[in-house]
Amino acid sequence: MNRINVPIGLLFSSTGSYGTVARTLMNGANLACEQINHRDDIAVHLEPHAINPEGNLAAYASAVQTMLDQGIKHIVGCYTSSSRKEVIPLIEKWDGLLWYPTHYEGFESSTGVIYTGASPNHHMSPLIDYLFTNFGRRAFCVGSNYIWGWESNRVLREGLQKRGGAILAERYVPVGDTDMDNVIDAIFRAEPDFVFNALIGESSYAFFKKFRLACAERGINQVARFPVASCNLSEPELVEIGPDAADGHISSSVYFSSLPGKRNKQFVAAYNDAFPDGPVVSAEAEAAYIAVSLLANAIAAVGSAEVNSVKRSVVLQSFDAPQGPVMIDPETLHAYLTPRIGRSRSDYMFEVLVEARKSVRPDPYMVHSSAALEPLQRQPLVRIVS
Repeated sequence: MNRINVPIGLLFSSTGSYGTVARTLMNGANLACEQINHRDDIAVHLEPHAINPEGNLAAYASAVQTMLDQGIKHIVGCYTSSSRKEVIPLIEKWDGLLWYPTHYEGFESSTGVIYTGASPNHHMSPLIDYLFTNFGRRAFCVGSNYIWGWESNRVLREGLQKRGGAILAERYVPVGDTDMDNVIDAIFRAEPDFVFNALIGESSYAFFKKFRLACAERGINQVARFPVASCNLSEPELVEIGPDAADGHISSSVYFSSLPGKRNKQFVAAYNDAFPDGPVVSAEAEAAYIAVSLLANAIAAVGSAEVNSVKRSVVLQSFDAPQGPVMIDPETLHAYLTPRIGRSRSDYMFEVLVEARKSVRPDPYMVHSSAALEPLQRQPLVRIVS
């Protein structure tokens, strides 16, 4: 078989304050490349070229420029929204295509980006509804001081206010900061019904550990009295948090490694075989795996890696992903994904509490946000997992 050789860029900060998650992204992308290059039914060979910006925001643009100068038009990468914002102008200027494999805050549209991570209606909307129904209407928000934290808290605030709830306080810390004493003291003073966590990387891990310890010192059952909910908490991060504080947290995501089904079991087994030293599989790893797989399928369908041809092709593809069927919405270039809410366990896995019955169309601008999750309640789209 004559294969089309396609260089692709992998742009992940596999070291730095959020390196654990970034390594799972890298692993998911590399696993997809390896599997595609060994398939007999697809005339595509992918040549990954990786650059590690080490969590330095200023290094992302130069890394992308280097890739573009080398003729690499397809770049799978970025974890933070700040890094994505840094590279999009270059991608658009030089007619490249960024495959962005991370949940994000939404309110963005670029013809130079294919978004395979969750949109806000996939994670924020379901979480708001779940928290309001199960825990109460008074929230305390803590986040990393950049776009993800700001916008996630804004969406939460608007969703709660529409239901008669309120944000009692918001606190932001620099990316990588692990001093949480003032934040934790503020939570105790505010006495919220739940805490919404939009911290990333080492800041998030420190918060979970220190908050659990501070509650224990006061004789408080943290899980019962101050439940913590996130849209960016995954299995490898539970490992980083450690056994004393990893359990009982709520996570809104489109993928958990504990999902049943042959397809996911094959994915997890292949991932573990390829990366025995970890980090363990995550939603980010699956999103990167989806991005590379869709890219290869789109190239194979048209027999070309030319960017515009690939964009026209990818919206016609459907991929049997570990989470379930995935396809790209031609209007927004975001993925149809399956919302789920899980609760973390001490074995660093998640118990799935609720999930959508099928993949949901992306709504990055929350055009239908006024209805929140109410249509899911009226129509049988969400089921309780026994």
